[in-house]
Amino acid sequence: MTRQRKQTIISIILILTGCNLAADSGKTQIIKVQSPDKKITATVRLSGSGPARNPNNKAQLEYKVDYAGKEVISYSPLGINRADEKFANNLKLIDTVSSPVIDETYTMPHGKRRICRNYYSESTIKLLNNNGARLEVIIRAYNDGAALRYRFPESGDKTYTVTKELTGFQLPAGGKVWIHPYDKATKYSPAYETYYHDGISVGTPSPNKEGWAFPVLFRNADTSRWGLITEAALDPTYCGCRLEQNAPKGLYRIRFPNEGEGNDTGQINPSSKLPWATPWRVIILGDSLAPIVETTLVTNLNPPSIIKDTSWVKPGRASWSWLFDHDSPQDHDKLRLWIDLAAEMGWEYSLIDANWTIMKNGTIHDLISYANAKGVGLLLWYNSGGPHNIVTEKPRGTMFLKDVRRFEFAMLKKWGIKGVKVDFFQSDKQNVIQLYHDILKDAADYQIMVNFHGCTLPRGWSRTYPHLMSMEAMRGEECYSFDKLYPKMALSHNTIIPFTRNVVGPMDYTPVMFWDNVYPHLTTYAHELAQAVVYESGWTHFADGTKAYLELPDVPKQFLKDVPAAWDETKFIDGFPGKHIFIARRKGNQWFLGGLTGEETPQEFNLDLSFLDDGVYKATIICDGAKPRSFKTYNQSLTATDKLKITLPKHGGFTAHLKP
Repeated sequence: MTRQRKQTIISIILILTGCNLAADSGKTQIIKVQSPDKKITATVRLSGSGPARNPNNKAQLEYKVDYAGKEVISYSPLGINRADEKFANNLKLIDTVSSPVIDETYTMPHGKRRICRNYYSESTIKLLNNNGARLEVIIRAYNDGAALRYRFPESGDKTYTVTKELTGFQLPAGGKVWIHPYDKATKYSPAYETYYHDGISVGTPSPNKEGWAFPVLFRNADTSRWGLITEAALDPTYCGCRLEQNAPKGLYRIRFPNEGEGNDTGQINPSSKLPWATPWRVIILGDSLAPIVETTLVTNLNPPSIIKDTSWVKPGRASWSWLFDHDSPQDHDKLRLWIDLAAEMGWEYSLIDANWTIMKNGTIHDLISYANAKGVGLLLWYNSGGPHNIVTEKPRGTMFLKDVRRFEFAMLKKWGIKGVKVDFFQSDKQNVIQLYHDILKDAADYQIMVNFHGCTLPRGWSRTYPHLMSMEAMRGEECYSFDKLYPKMALSHNTIIPFTRNVVGPMDYTPVMFWDNVYPHLTTYAHELAQAVVYESGWTHFADGTKAYLELPDVPKQFLKDVPAAWDETKFIDGFPGKHIFIARRKGNQWFLGGLTGEETPQEFNLDLSFLDDGVYKATIICDGAKPRSFKTYNQSLTATDKLKITLPKHGGFTAHLKP
C-alpha cells in the first residue's frame, strides 16, 4: 500500500463575533472547512442565546454544506446524548484544530478502481457541555462530498451509552429523493431488501414506522445539484443507523435500530468505553450523477487494511446453483454440473449454498477433489446464527462463537476452500455489528474470503478488510423465485440501484439470469448480460442454470468468459435513476461498457467516449436481437472523439468490449 501526504494548510475560517466563547454570550461562532478544490464548504454554527435565533434561550449546534456556491444541505441539527451527559444545547466552543490537507493513495484488490485517492481537509471542533464534559465534532471536506462524526475524547474504564443522536439532514425544498423504507423485523429481515421509491418529494414520510434506510439519493429543485447520504466506518462500538419515518419540511434525522431486530437479542443503544467515535455521516455531492456513481468516499473514510499481504484476495466469477435449483446444494451430482460450468467458462469459483452438510450422492470432500481437478475454487455457505436468528438452514452454529468459528476457518483452509458466504444476520444492533467484524478478522487469519448475505449495508469495510468481497443488502435476482412483484418492479429497480446501493459498496445482485424462474422476467437478454458490467461486486455469482450459459451464442458466451469482477477504473457515461444507466469500466487497457433501461419505449443514445485513450479501439458490441430474447452482435472501430450510437428497446440493454 502506498501513501503520500502533502503538508498543506487547509482553509479554515473561524469567525468570532466576540472574544468570549461561552455559549450563553449571545454570539454566534462559525467554523468553515473547504475541500481542497474549494468547491465544497462545510459550515458549523454554534448559535448564541439571543432571542432572535433561539427563543428558548438554548445555544444550538448546526451545520450546512454548500457545493459550488449553492446550499445543498441547509442548516441542520448536530448533537448527541449519552445516558450520563447531553451534548445537544448549551455547548461551549473551546477550540478548533485544523489539520494539514491529507492526500494519500491506497490500493484495492477489487471495487470501482484499483488505486483510490483519499484527499480531504479536516477540522476538529472541541466543545464542552454545561457540566464540563467534552465532545469533538470532526468535519471533513472532500472534492466530492463532506463527512462528519462525533468523538468523546476522554479516557477511562467506565462504559458509556449513547441514548440519542440528533444529527439531521435538511434537504432542499422542492427536491426529489430516491429512498427505500427500512425493513420490518421478521425471521429474515431487516436486510435492506425493500424497493426504492422513485424520485418522490423531499419530506415524504416512510410508509412504515421503521423509517427510511441508507443510502438516500437526492436532487435539488432546480436540478443543478445531486447528493447521496449514507454512513461509513461503522465499527463494533456502534449500531447501524437509518432515518426517522417522518421528515418534517425535509429534515431527515438519524435513528437507532428497533427492539425486535435480531430475534430480540442485543441492545438498541450502543455502548463503549472512552475515547469513542461514532460512524461518519456522509454526504456525497456533485453537479451531475458522475461524482455520485464514481466516488470511493465511503471506503476512503474507513481505516487502512489490516492485511499486509493481500495476494490471496482474488476477485472473480462464480457459478451458483441455488437459484436455478433450490435443492441442488444437497446433491453432489447436481453440483458437479456447476463446477463443470465454471471450468468451461473460465470462472474462478463455484458457490455451494445452504445445506451442503446434508448432501446426498457424495460428500463435500468428493466435490473438493472434483473441483481441484477442474481448477475451480469452492465457496461455502454458512448460517450466521447464533441466537440472533432462528433460520434452520445448515451449517449453523459455527460462525457465532469465536473458538468454534476459528476452528471452522482453520478446517476450511486445510480443505482448500477459498471463501464463505455468511447469511441471515437480521439486525443492525451493536452486538451483530460486532459479529460482522469478528468474522472478518478471524477469516483474515486463515486467508478465507467473505461474502455477507441477509445483511446490513456496506459501510466501506472492504478497505479495512479487503477480503470482504461483496454484500447483498438489496433485492436481487433471487426474488424471481419468490416475489411475484419482482419482474415488474425490477424494471425501475435495476436502474436505481447503480445510483444508490452500488454507490456505497460491492453488491451481490446475483445477476445475468436468462431463463425464467418462478416468475418470468420482463427484461431482455441484453439487459441481463449488461448487469455483469453495470453492477460492481468483487465476486460475481451468475444466477442461471448451466445450459442457459453453455447454450449461448458464441459472442455473448465469450463476453461472460472475458468480463472481469474487479476494475482499474470506473466511468459514468449517462443515465437517470429509474430510467437508464450506462457505465464503462476498465481492466488494464481494455474497456467494458454496459447499459440497461427499464423504460417502456425504445430509446436512442449517443454515448460519449472521451474517457478512452488515444488510438483506435476495436469494439465487440452486443445488443438485443430482432426476436424476443435474442442477441445481435457486431464489430465497430471507435476512438475517443466518436459517439457510440445505441438504441435500446423497452427493458433492453447492451454491452461492449473495447480493445486497443
